[in-house]
Amino acid sequence: MGAKKVFITSSIFALALVATLPAFAASRYTTRYRHHRHVRRVAWNPVLKGSTDSLLRQNEEIDRLQLPRIADNDQLLDLERTQELVPIQETRALRVSPSIQSDKRYCRPWCNQFLQDISESYYKEFHTPLQVNSAVRTIEQQHKLRRHNGNAAPETGEHASSHLAGITVDLAKRGLTRAQHQWIEAYLKNLLDQGLVEAAEERRQACVHVMVSDRYTEWREANQLADKIARE
Repeated sequence: MGAKKVFITSSIFALALVATLPAFAASRYTTRYRHHRHVRRVAWNPVLKGSTDSLLRQNEEIDRLQLPRIADNDQLLDLERTQELVPIQETRALRVSPSIQSDKRYCRPWCNQFLQDISESYYKEFHTPLQVNSAVRTIEQQHKLRRHNGNAAPETGEHASSHLAGITVDLAKRGLTRAQHQWIEAYLKNLLDQGLVEAAEERRQACVHVMVSDRYTEWREANQLADKIARE
């Protein structure tokens, strides 16, 4: 009986102590308890990590090719008329986000080749199309984008966005299955290791950023020739 009375007395004292705590303190304790019981932390460790060094390499590629950073819509339309920028065509394997304006659905020819190749390979594997969320941008557009997107690269300087030269596209990743996501990572990592692309997956972005080198065309033609010889 003595032990039981001690237990009851201790319990009453503990309840009284909790009642005297400030509301925020009790709430904070409960939240922490829930956190440990119900929230599972998952380490974010992407295969394709963005970095300032990658941005530097992208801008070095633009300088090597002597491509302009497209200032405004007038310059953009001139490049489209001369076919220095080519239209991204929708196919069974490739979709273009409806949010991209019609005059921004363009990229450099070798970047377009990359899109054709990755989308067809992806479609053969999963029987569903890839989606392009962004392609060429102007400096004017990039400046406006940075007002509401803290992850957007600058419009000027050595870390400027490579979208401004038309050699970069963003591939949608929202809604992908784990298998689809891993396939895209492996496909891009192979090209990255060969120096043909710079690719980055940002944590809070719904896309994978891919800059394509003009060396992709030569690599592509060599592979097509090798495949043709193998079939003969």
